[in-house]
Amino acid sequence: MPPQQVGCPPGHPPDCPGRAPFATVVDFLVHLSGDEEGIWGRVRAGEIRLTDGTPVGADTPYRPGGAAYLYRDLPEEAPVPGQPTVLLRDDQTGLLIVDKPPFLATMPRGSHVAQTVLVRLRSELGLPDLAPVHRLDRLTSGVLLLTMRPEARSPYQRLVQAGGLAKTYEALAPLRGDLALPVTVRNRLVKRRGNLQATVEDGEPNAVTRVELAGTARAGGQLVGRYRLTPMTGQTHQLRVHLAGLDIPVLGDPLYPQVRPVAPGDFSTPLQLLACAVRFTDPVSGQEREVVSRRELPIRPVG
Repeated sequence: MPPQQVGCPPGHPPDCPGRAPFATVVDFLVHLSGDEEGIWGRVRAGEIRLTDGTPVGADTPYRPGGAAYLYRDLPEEAPVPGQPTVLLRDDQTGLLIVDKPPFLATMPRGSHVAQTVLVRLRSELGLPDLAPVHRLDRLTSGVLLLTMRPEARSPYQRLVQAGGLAKTYEALAPLRGDLALPVTVRNRLVKRRGNLQATVEDGEPNAVTRVELAGTARAGGQLVGRYRLTPMTGQTHQLRVHLAGLDIPVLGDPLYPQVRPVAPGDFSTPLQLLACAVRFTDPVSGQEREVVSRRELPIRPVG
């Protein structure tokens, strides 16, 4: 959750509360907020920290020009049904791989904080240093890599950045008899802050996906295609934009090709997109790994 910085710049402008003498950071924050009980509660919970990450204690001295970070209260969130399940846990390498349900964000962002894979598993597994290696869209289900210790993050993040994590997805989407498959889609995708959709723009391609028809399936009483998707790049919403651009949008997609309003707490229509497998050479152990999701299409509503 983005923290709020509290403190005064060097020189103490006339309207800065820090002009008054304070012995401790707690004294300053109580003066600033007027909420002594609330500040002490946050101090005891370790929620107030200095810029180097050190928790503020009762005796932490106040230093003019310094800063402390006070995390805001969590927003109201509708409980997301379903549970991330552990597919692989390697305590020697620090790698954790889970099977993510739809509607659960990978990590805190915007209005999604407690209802995220990261926050849930940190608490449930007792892993305070858990961190994602990559992200899955909130609506996408399937295989997600995380690390359990800070020192384990770098080699796995370098693996992803170097393109060493091979991913396979499957999606349910309409059938098109006139669409020649397989096909490789290449274009330039841009996702601008504040816009719900990513857009295709002119310029050097930065998004590449191979699309194959793997078979058919029944969904909602109709015959649809089951598509195998192999992304060569990892742009935001890449697979969803590419299928919509082929006029076979992923079933249950509220953004592509048109934005469809969905009420908060409405989990009735899961996106039919599954990160079904990853393959890679473990950068720590050297082991060849292939991890497959236990979920199957169609993704059904839970709860």
